[in-house]
Amino acid sequence: MTWASADAARAAQARYAIAIPAKARSEALIDLGVQARVTLGGASSCPGRSPAVVGAMSLRQALDAITAGAPCRFEILDDATVSILRGGPTARASSVTTVVEPVSLLESVIVTATKRPTRLGSAAGGVSVIGAGQLNDTGAVDTRGISQQTAGFITTNLGAARNKIMLRGLSDGAFTGRTQQTVGTYLDNIPLTYNAPDPDLRLIDIERVEILRGPQGALYGGGSLSGVYRIVSRKPVLDEWSGSVLVGGALTESGSPSSRLEGVVNLPVVNDRAALRLALYSDAEGGYVDDVNLRLSNVDRTTRSGGRAALSVRLDDNWTVMVSGAHQDLHATDSQYTTPSLGGQKRANQVRETHDNVLLQGAVTVAGSGDWGRFESSTGYVRHRFASRFDATAALNGAGAGGVDIGLFDEASKVRLLVEDAVLSSPDNDRFRWLIGLYGLASLEDSDGELRARTTFNPSRLIYLEARRDRRRELAAYGEAFYLLGGGWTVSLGGRAFQTEVHTTSAVKAPPALTRKLDRKARFSGISPKFSLQRTLGKQAMVYVLTSEGYRSGGFNSGGLAAPSALRGSFKPDHLRNYEVGASVSPLAGRVVLRAALFHDVWTDIQTDQYLSPSGLSYTANVGDGRNTGLEIEGTVRPRPGLTIEVNALFNRPRLSKVDRNFASAAQSELPGVPDVSAGGLARYEKSLSADRRLIMTAEMEYVGQSRLTFDRRLSPSMGGYMTGRLSAEMAMADWGVTLAVTNPANASSDTFAYGNPFSFGQVRQVTPLRPRTWSLDISRAF
Repeated sequence: MTWASADAARAAQARYAIAIPAKARSEALIDLGVQARVTLGGASSCPGRSPAVVGAMSLRQALDAITAGAPCRFEILDDATVSILRGGPTARASSVTTVVEPVSLLESVIVTATKRPTRLGSAAGGVSVIGAGQLNDTGAVDTRGISQQTAGFITTNLGAARNKIMLRGLSDGAFTGRTQQTVGTYLDNIPLTYNAPDPDLRLIDIERVEILRGPQGALYGGGSLSGVYRIVSRKPVLDEWSGSVLVGGALTESGSPSSRLEGVVNLPVVNDRAALRLALYSDAEGGYVDDVNLRLSNVDRTTRSGGRAALSVRLDDNWTVMVSGAHQDLHATDSQYTTPSLGGQKRANQVRETHDNVLLQGAVTVAGSGDWGRFESSTGYVRHRFASRFDATAALNGAGAGGVDIGLFDEASKVRLLVEDAVLSSPDNDRFRWLIGLYGLASLEDSDGELRARTTFNPSRLIYLEARRDRRRELAAYGEAFYLLGGGWTVSLGGRAFQTEVHTTSAVKAPPALTRKLDRKARFSGISPKFSLQRTLGKQAMVYVLTSEGYRSGGFNSGGLAAPSALRGSFKPDHLRNYEVGASVSPLAGRVVLRAALFHDVWTDIQTDQYLSPSGLSYTANVGDGRNTGLEIEGTVRPRPGLTIEVNALFNRPRLSKVDRNFASAAQSELPGVPDVSAGGLARYEKSLSADRRLIMTAEMEYVGQSRLTFDRRLSPSMGGYMTGRLSAEMAMADWGVTLAVTNPANASSDTFAYGNPFSFGQVRQVTPLRPRTWSLDISRAF
């Protein structure tokens, strides 16, 4: 026997955990190559549809299952190479054994946020994936449910659809304003926001959530300075009639009840050619904060309704077109911060601080593959409207307005985004692999801010009014090349050349005399590089070194009762460079999976949103330079059948290293809103009770260390330093499921976010406690 034939025999018999849904055979073969860690060439030579292939099996068994009945055949050339050839059909009886507990299913997860299919654990950089099963087991229905399941994922807690996401301890401040976000939020391939708060899109009918940590400027451009949060929706299944419904309710101690209703349906339209998938939902989350001035209880109720629709059409065996859309309407009747001096969960405002957030998104995706590689074009349109009201009474009285009974500040924004992202990638069967992409974005944002006072003599006195419009254009060309050096070594080099144009107009009116206008333009351009070197050590380990960059363009300030000074009239771009070494290991036949990364980040000219004192109006500035050195860890262990334990942690030291002279009080300050230590854990136990009954129990824990709200170390309140969690038990039957859960079981009331209103901040201590202990019951039915 030759060495090659011996390698081929070993490869054919080695067992892998395979998880491939029903799809085109060419795509299924590509997924198999990634999951089994072999180079697979000629996938496009095998047309038709593959059934779902899931279980612990050998490479030959998996190939048999995918190619059975197809006009193609395969040859296992050695332990790392498979060739797909035309010919056949080669009808083979598949001997696939589907197992309840795949040996190393986690290592079979495919990540697509890297712009080409990549096996989790084989990509250089911090990558996390939370699959549909785990989302369901942990009751994660929005961004808050994700934060405790991945390392270094922190959110503010101003309220639903008002929060900022922060990754790897990289925070530009806890407030949301003109700066572009540091974490890109995507639904499939389309960004949902530019500088708006996280829309808190409901996680219904989701295939998985992918998180890329560290700057992603090479592939995603501006707004991904500290990472990417990507929601991957489930796609229509061409030949399947299916659906599900869920109804749930919850009771919060000392609060109002909550409810939840959702439904999903998959409808074939044309046999094996087209299918439609619909998902609808409606939530109501009861409040738990009392306003003693207004004499109202549980004022902070939030309702959320919406849905998604997707139509998938298979043009032939290699090309598909999908048209999709999403809509969500969220309304909060009040904010959720409290005033500790009043005792308990209470505050004393003059008005209710409402918030509305409406998101509409549509996309067309064209995808194809062949011997020449893969192509995917995603065109999307996003319309995002959000509005908030704040009680500004304290600020107006403090500013000398005099005799103000009630002060109101209303702000509203309407953002429209048009996006195109086209990617062409090479086949995966060559030593030299590459991808190239073209990206374009056009955005238009109209925002208004209005400050009014109610006095004895004037029920609606105008204090301040601004109407602002921001136009942005971004064009970019990007790419990444990979070369297999041999001996398990791979080197990659990538980059993005970009140009961004910003045009801002503003009209400000502040009676009785002040009126002013602004009309300014700017252009920013540059290159964002990326380099990595990695080595695969057998089938069980990988080590890498990586450097990458992120960036955000600059802009202009226009607001304030007085015109911005020359120093505050504009803000500069900021840049972040990341240096990282990491490793991924999966010993004991995949029963233990460990991923770790040691990183050092250098952030120059940090942009931050701040508030003018005493007016409470916002502006953007460059606070200085920052550094962060840290270690992130994610691990999974399966000590026995049915039991899975996951842990994650981030240890870091985010600090300012150089302070702009306008922020002298921030000297020696840590970056706000992010703790030095955060950690999470999840234990899941599953036991089969009968042929069609399973008991699934989970226990979650999250620890968030202490941090400060602002850059001003002397005046900034501290927050965090708390632990919370969730316990659940589910009875899963053939078609039915019943889940009982309790969130915050210890009923802790720690301060999660020491902020709620810019117009009274600094005058009144503001605290956002954990939601009190909440019991929930969900009943689901699949058909």
